[in-house]
Amino acid sequence: MEFPVHTSPYGQLPNNVTRLMGQVLLALVPGIIALVYYFGWGVLINIGIAVTTAVAAEAGVLRLRKRPILPTLMDLSAVVTAVLLAIALPPLLPWWMTVLGVLFAIIMVKHLYGGLGYNPFNPAMAAYALLLVSFPLSMTRWLPPEMLNQYPLDFLQSLTIIFGGRFPDNLSWDAITSATPLDEMRTRLEMHQTISELSQSPLWGDFGGRGWEWIGNWFLIGGLFLLWRKVISWHIPVAMIAGLLLSAGIFWMIDPEAMPSPAFHLFSGGMMLGAFFIATDPVTASTTPRGRIIYGFLIGVTVYIIRTWGGYPDAVAFAVLLMNMAAPTIDYYTKPKVFGAREDEDG
Repeated sequence: MEFPVHTSPYGQLPNNVTRLMGQVLLALVPGIIALVYYFGWGVLINIGIAVTTAVAAEAGVLRLRKRPILPTLMDLSAVVTAVLLAIALPPLLPWWMTVLGVLFAIIMVKHLYGGLGYNPFNPAMAAYALLLVSFPLSMTRWLPPEMLNQYPLDFLQSLTIIFGGRFPDNLSWDAITSATPLDEMRTRLEMHQTISELSQSPLWGDFGGRGWEWIGNWFLIGGLFLLWRKVISWHIPVAMIAGLLLSAGIFWMIDPEAMPSPAFHLFSGGMMLGAFFIATDPVTASTTPRGRIIYGFLIGVTVYIIRTWGGYPDAVAFAVLLMNMAAPTIDYYTKPKVFGAREDEDG
C-alpha cells in the first residue's frame, strides 16, 4: 500500500493578507466608535454604503477578469479601502457620492493597475481627493461635534438626509453643519485674528479641535495596536508625525500668535488616521527602512505646507498621493547594499 507523503511546512496558517487586514479593521474600531459618538449615525451609514459598494464592485471586476471571486473578497482589502474612505467623508454626504468614490477606488485605482499589490496610489486617498476636488462644498459639510451640536440627528433622520436630501422641519445644511477646526483656523487667521483670540472659540479643545482631539487619540491607540502586533513598522508613522511636528514647531516658535501649535496640527484633522492606517499601506509606501523614514517625514512636511499655504486645510490625502509617486525613487536611492556585491554592481 502506498501512502501520500507531504513535504514541509506542515502547519497550515490562514491567509496572511486576510489576517493582516482583519487586524487593521480591528484597530480602526476605537476611532470609529469615537467618530460615531461625536458625529452621529451618518458615520456608520457611510461605512455600510461604502463596504457594500466595494464588495459588489470587486466581485464585478473579478468576474469580468475571469478571476476567482470568493478568495479575493476574503482577503478583506476592498473592505479596508471602503472603511478608510467612509470614515474620512462627512457623515451626511449624499449616498451617491460615497458610491462614486468607492467605485473609483476599487475599479480605477486598484483593478485598472492589476489589483492588490500593483496599484501605485492609495485607493482610499485617491477617491477622497477625487470627491474633494469634484464636490468641494459637500465634502466640507461636517457636523459640529456632539457637545456643540444643537440639532442632533437620530438614525432615521440621518438616513433620510443621506438618501433623500430631506431635512427635519425648519432645518437646513447651514443649521446642522459647521466648519472643521482646521477650516475655522485658516479662515480666522486670514481675517488677521490671533491664536489667542481663536483659542476662545468653542471649537478649540485642550490641545486640538474639540472632539477631533479625542478621535485622534483613539486612532492613535489603534495605531499602537498595529505596532504591537507588528502589522506595521514604526518608521512611517513616527517619521510622519516628526515631519509635521518639526515643521509646525519651527513656525510656531517664530510667531505663536499667527501659527497654530504643533499639537493643534496633530490632533485637529486626519493626521493620526493618516500616519498609522493610510501612509503605512505596504503596496504604495516606500519599502526600505531608510526609505520609510524619508517617505513618512516628507508626508508630514507636505501636510504642513498644504495646510498652511495650500488650498485644502486637511492635506493628508494629497500629501500621501504625492509621496506615493515618489516612493519608487526613494526606494531606489535607499536600497540596502547587497552583502558581497561590489559598489558598482550594487548601484
